[in-house]
Amino acid sequence: MAADVPNMGLILVVEDEEIIREFVCEILEDEGFTTRALETADEAAKYLESNAGEVALLLTDILMPGTLNGADLANLSGDKYPDIPILIMSGHETPESSGVVHPVVFIRKPWSFGQLLQGVNKALGYDKEEGY
Repeated sequence: MAADVPNMGLILVVEDEEIIREFVCEILEDEGFTTRALETADEAAKYLESNAGEVALLLTDILMPGTLNGADLANLSGDKYPDIPILIMSGHETPESSGVVHPVVFIRKPWSFGQLLQGVNKALGYDKEEGY
């Protein structure tokens, strides 16, 4: 059970659609993760400036309102905080089509619970022995 894993760290969830943001956080919290939900990439960039050391995973959508989109956020995070793995979810873009230059894990919306959790585990490096 995921809740037994010590110090799993914080997953920063960046998604502009409130129902999806809350749903993702609920799924992850049920698995024992701690989450911090933000509505825009701009908010997430500010959050990372002072809290990057607490973040175990950046999980972001690509298309969002604001100055930065999720691809910009992924690139900024990869440049400034290379130790934070990145999971991108999108139904419209891919990391490649949106200009992400860092290695990321990608899941396409709509995803299933299993696909979301598999993506999180892959990004965090928990699935090495399972060969995904």
